[in-house]
Amino acid sequence: MSGKTLRYFAGGNTAKGFYNLYDSNLAGLERVFILSGKSKKEKSHIIDHFIQKWSESDLPMEIIHSAGNPDDVEGLIIRKLNFAIVDGDPPHEVGKEYTGSLWETIDLDQADRTANLDGEMDEVLNLKSKIEQSYLNAYKAYEKGLQVHDEWERIYINQMNFNKADNVAKSLISTLIKKPVVAENNESKIKRRFLGAATPIGAVDFVDNITEGLQARYFLKGRAGTGKSTILKKIAAEAERNGYDVEIYHCGFDPESLDMVLVRELGWAVFDSTQPHEYFPARPGDEIVDMYELTIAPGTDEAFAEEISNIEARYREQMKMGKLYLAEAKKYQDELEAIYSKVSDKDQANLMIQELDHLM
Repeated sequence: MSGKTLRYFAGGNTAKGFYNLYDSNLAGLERVFILSGKSKKEKSHIIDHFIQKWSESDLPMEIIHSAGNPDDVEGLIIRKLNFAIVDGDPPHEVGKEYTGSLWETIDLDQADRTANLDGEMDEVLNLKSKIEQSYLNAYKAYEKGLQVHDEWERIYINQMNFNKADNVAKSLISTLIKKPVVAENNESKIKRRFLGAATPIGAVDFVDNITEGLQARYFLKGRAGTGKSTILKKIAAEAERNGYDVEIYHCGFDPESLDMVLVRELGWAVFDSTQPHEYFPARPGDEIVDMYELTIAPGTDEAFAEEISNIEARYREQMKMGKLYLAEAKKYQDELEAIYSKVSDKDQANLMIQELDHLM
């Protein structure tokens, strides 16, 4: 691909259920095609057509991946064309917070195809029910995992020197944001996303892709409860207050926490570099900020080793269960897609692609 391609998730399988951040990334776009139809594969195929079409251009693209199957795509944004095409069916929420005058829903389901499903309808409904239950089970497992994670955090919160944590935040902010944007009527634009997601194959992230080309990357290290998300929130707020456009990447496990803050205009990103998205310095400009070493009472790991081991084992078990339920949901979804494929009119799908090409 010739132009810069940014990859991320706009929805995630989290401890709070399926969490939507689609509208944050679509806000302000003039032309948006919202695909609606039974088959996720068909919608992904259509979006992939446009990705391939524009891949040799010099236009930067944003590709939104599916948390249900990270190999599938569910959105493409080309900001220089003021254009996007996305899968708008549930659980995605598109157009809830923002819509434009040229936003259009494209219905991919044809009456004759619906009729062709009559003989399979019982199995279709059965598979849909199984998919829904598998996702609910996954979210329950992640919810339990978050409750266990809270126990883990409390150990370190109780051993934290909050003055030192505040000083780390102030030091980082003074390094990252030296002056406000100099522009009249400048308003910060905030994009909220996920850098990674819980998927049927485990945790998947796009950290290297997202941070490609930046001059500085700050790797926040530390245990649960050592203030990484709090520091990220402070940095994001200060960048916004100073008028910079900010990319805020939420935690794919607990979306109320943050995993990364990035300001491309200033060439830096600060991110939680611990499992399941653990990275280490690999190029000039990379720097570790270890919150455990800087803010937690020495010997905490050793003093609470047995308790931490017990908590970690219970946490890992819930994460494992969540992944298994997501894999189960994908298995049922694949079976459902096989049924849809039997009645899919490939000529009709190609005609739809041609019509969308013409509309662009």
